[in-house]
Amino acid sequence: MVWLRGDNLGELLHRGRAIEVIAQPAFELIHVVDGFKYGDGMDLTGYQDGTENPKDELAQQAALMSGESNKMDGSSFVAVQQWQHDLSHFENLSAQQQDHTIGRTKATDEEIADAPTSAHVKRVEQDDFDPPAYVVRRSTPWIENQQAGLMFVSFSHSFDAFEMQLRRMVGLDDGVTDALFTFSKPATGNYYWCPPIGKEGLNLAQLMS
Repeated sequence: MVWLRGDNLGELLHRGRAIEVIAQPAFELIHVVDGFKYGDGMDLTGYQDGTENPKDELAQQAALMSGESNKMDGSSFVAVQQWQHDLSHFENLSAQQQDHTIGRTKATDEEIADAPTSAHVKRVEQDDFDPPAYVVRRSTPWIENQQAGLMFVSFSHSFDAFEMQLRRMVGLDDGVTDALFTFSKPATGNYYWCPPIGKEGLNLAQLMS
């Protein structure tokens, strides 16, 4: 996976092509998604994304390995899922139905205490897991050929947090399915390992052992 970020799509195109040429002896490009920032970090449904992200030192603790191995410390695991929204279906819901699907109010981004147990926020509440399932989200909306959705990107110091959240979303813990599935579905899904970065660039020592 290569993630390029910037404000100029033309520059991103050329940077991507240059990386593709370098990687061609070993890799084949199979999928490209152009993401973008919507508002101040919203999903295309109009709801804020990543509200519960840990901040500062807590974010580093959640996203980066530490104290496990000198070769692994500073590395991160990333989950990438391309979700496709049925925005027409979502827009036909009442304002209350939309809020109860997400579990927050669109107007204030406040969590709804009496939202249904199927509300997305309740399904993935990080503190409700044992141990807590902290991740750092960096998702972006996407649009292609009249289809649209969210490119979910989330970092953690292990895959455990992702797995715990996914199990609860699909109802394996208590039989309650996440309301997110009523208007959105994952089209792709992959896990990756991000090597640590030192003063001299990527530290690939773990791959050499």
